[in-house]
Amino acid sequence: MRKDKGIAFNLRRSGKSYTEIRDTLKIPVSTLSDWFSKVDWSKQLKGKLASKMQEQHTIRIVELNKIRGQHLEKAYEEAREEARKEFDAMKYNPLFIAGLMLYWGEGDKLTKHLTKIANTDPNLIRLYVFFLKKVCRIPEGKIKAQILVYPDLNEENCRRYWSRESGVDLKYFTKSSTIQGRHKTRRIAYGVCMVCISSTYFKVKVLEWLKLLSRELMNEAYYAKI
Repeated sequence: MRKDKGIAFNLRRSGKSYTEIRDTLKIPVSTLSDWFSKVDWSKQLKGKLASKMQEQHTIRIVELNKIRGQHLEKAYEEAREEARKEFDAMKYNPLFIAGLMLYWGEGDKLTKHLTKIANTDPNLIRLYVFFLKKVCRIPEGKIKAQILVYPDLNEENCRRYWSRESGVDLKYFTKSSTIQGRHKTRRIAYGVCMVCISSTYFKVKVLEWLKLLSRELMNEAYYAKI
């Protein structure tokens, strides 16, 4: 075995990221990914590595608006690569799976830069926000909420209700929108809450996770390790 390969494995076991190992040993990330994919890392190490990746990638999400032009596509390909690594580390995390399933069923798949979900169920919205904060490590200020209200509802009461139920601070609620219901007398008490992340980088990752999840859930080998 080549000497630097042994060093790379020792660095990985110590919790170093792909990028840190690449910068130290000058080994391409694609080579490291090939080497490490064949190893069944411990759950503790996987959790540590996933946490470290998420912290680093959160910084990338926040700073992505500084990137322009041709560098964007490169950044999005890196986002897909990061998503694949994170998926492998988190695919047995029930909150990760639950959050993806919620988005798969209720989230927007069409817009390029918005990762948004809307619902009238406070438990669903609360769980989804918890997923964004705890699993995706999205900074609180990047999680925006909006209320869709009927004309006869008190907008401020609805905003306070959804802030309390969702865990999103009132200062991160954008301007509410008024909607007309299909039924004249049946009204949802507090309107509809929409939670949104504005980041193409993050949207690329979520869509990649969904693609991987659909394949993994139909793979019998996945269940053998549960």
